[in-house]
Amino acid sequence: MQQRQLGPFTVSAIGLGCMNVCHAYGEPVSEAEAAKLLHAALDAGVTHFDTAALYGFGASETLVGKYLSKHRSRFTLASKCGMQGVDVNGDGKLVRVIDGRPETLRATCEAALKRLQTDVIDLYYLHRWDKKVPIEESVGGLADLVRAGKIRSIGLSEVSASTLRKAHAEHPIAAVQTEYSLWTRNPEIAVLDTCLELGITFVAFSPVARGFLCGPMDVSDLHAKDIRRTMPRFSPENYAANAKLLPGYLAIAQALGCTPSQLAIAWLLHRGEHILPIPGTRSVDHLHDDLGSVHVKLDAGVMAQLDALINQRTVVGSRYNAQGNSEVDTEEF
Repeated sequence: MQQRQLGPFTVSAIGLGCMNVCHAYGEPVSEAEAAKLLHAALDAGVTHFDTAALYGFGASETLVGKYLSKHRSRFTLASKCGMQGVDVNGDGKLVRVIDGRPETLRATCEAALKRLQTDVIDLYYLHRWDKKVPIEESVGGLADLVRAGKIRSIGLSEVSASTLRKAHAEHPIAAVQTEYSLWTRNPEIAVLDTCLELGITFVAFSPVARGFLCGPMDVSDLHAKDIRRTMPRFSPENYAANAKLLPGYLAIAQALGCTPSQLAIAWLLHRGEHILPIPGTRSVDHLHDDLGSVHVKLDAGVMAQLDALINQRTVVGSRYNAQGNSEVDTEEF
């Protein structure tokens, strides 16, 4: 496995996003299947595991802790705070809440450490900037956790370049995590260059465009709990328009002798040495397919072909609905 820098850590060029096993794409897989996937990733050389308090309202962190804590010295552990499930009404039903107050971040970290069965989290992200709290205040709270030895470095997710600069002035930021793929180019507006300037790693989630770049799908058959049902690009009308991009894309993958997923991830790896993709999956077969992306070589001509085919001008629909767009701080075209 090729290696890249994640802030102060050296990790596998491709990490594993640990959301899919319990969150966002329908019913969770069984615990046995989740354990099999986590162990397969570790055995395949993955040394960057990314989870969050939000995923399954703690379920993902619990699985990572239960099945990987005994191998803790073999990988870099990343998790997130600032967006989690809260029993708002006292009825036992958890509701997703964005809360960036330092006291909340401290409490979330303590709970995460217990679920993850570890003494320290290597990279701890603010999952969303709580716009009711100055970014300097939230980052200051995370800096207190660094000084206390609870976390080793600080990350931010879905923030703009201006917010990143304010945060970095308060305490060094090790990584920024944002959606980035051929069909989501927002980081190219300013954040990618800002990360490069400041020496910050950029972690790309949803590198295969939430499955779009894996090949044709039937969006009418998505599970009732699949978050793609709320995403404009996957509405029947918009998906039909976007699907017209796939034949040309699949032809490029076929000509290169790689899978569509590998082509999507390889494109990211070729965009810059400071970019780390973290595909998520429920399948061991898909995991190994994703990891094979490191062997796909793309020349300037192919990169130009891909850039011209799938970009912010050719994709139809916003990546989030109105609520999702209001919660992020990323620049928009």
